[in-house]
Amino acid sequence: MDFSKLKFTLLLAFSFFGFLFFASSVSADTNISSNALEHWAWNDVIGWIDFYSTGNVYVSSTQLTGYATSSIGYIALDCATSPNGDICGTSDFKVSNDGSGNLSGYAWNDAIGWISFYCGDLEPTCTSFNYQVVIDSSSNFSGWAWNDIIGWISFNCSNTTTCDTSNYKVVTSWTGTAASGTLVSPIFDTGVSGGAAFNSIMWIGNQPAGTAVKFQFASATTTTGFPEPKGPDGTSLSTDTYNPTGSGAPIALNRTYHNNHRYFRYKIILETNIARTVGPRVDDVIINWSP
Repeated sequence: MDFSKLKFTLLLAFSFFGFLFFASSVSADTNISSNALEHWAWNDVIGWIDFYSTGNVYVSSTQLTGYATSSIGYIALDCATSPNGDICGTSDFKVSNDGSGNLSGYAWNDAIGWISFYCGDLEPTCTSFNYQVVIDSSSNFSGWAWNDIIGWISFNCSNTTTCDTSNYKVVTSWTGTAASGTLVSPIFDTGVSGGAAFNSIMWIGNQPAGTAVKFQFASATTTTGFPEPKGPDGTSLSTDTYNPTGSGAPIALNRTYHNNHRYFRYKIILETNIARTVGPRVDDVIINWSP
């Protein structure tokens, strides 16, 4: 039995992730859509609420900041970036994001007071009213917020099936899905002329909570027309991957596809957490094979 230890630095992959982290955590002004139909919420009493006009509404993986405009004045989404500056010393509030696009907490308006984005903040069981504002995987707001004076605030025309006559919604460039990057290794030679059996693959590095390191693997008797890396089911589909439980944990390769072959290569798929705030780091890849 032999081990091939392959050490490398994922410069390409980490440059890619570094860009994504920067883009998801820093805003020049706003990440609300400037499209004429994509920055409006609606209330039957006060009418349209504009989340773009102030140029400072920003969605991050933890909260909303800035303030929207309406016929009754500004609606502050957190105390630190209110129209009056940082007022957190006297009134600590914000609209929170759980990292997956589920919003909660409160916004504030001087005329009508608190606006609730999630029923669970008022009533943990949400038995009286079951509502919440969410951001889906396509970056669209939907659902309802509540205020005791003006009632319901709708963030998407789909809430009331009125999109044919009034096509409005709030859209952001933030998304609650993990980012991914890939790296395909060069072709390696075991040096065994009669071919080897490939047993397992293991990686060494760091994997923060919520992130993933996955693999696909390819082997052949010759380097000519070398096949694409595949998963345990023998396909190159993105859902067909070897998924080790963590750093230092080997996972068996399906030897149905990798027996008596001399050459091999692999593909690494790195995934961030859903909030895109952290990603895994791979320092070494170890392939176990038998002559």
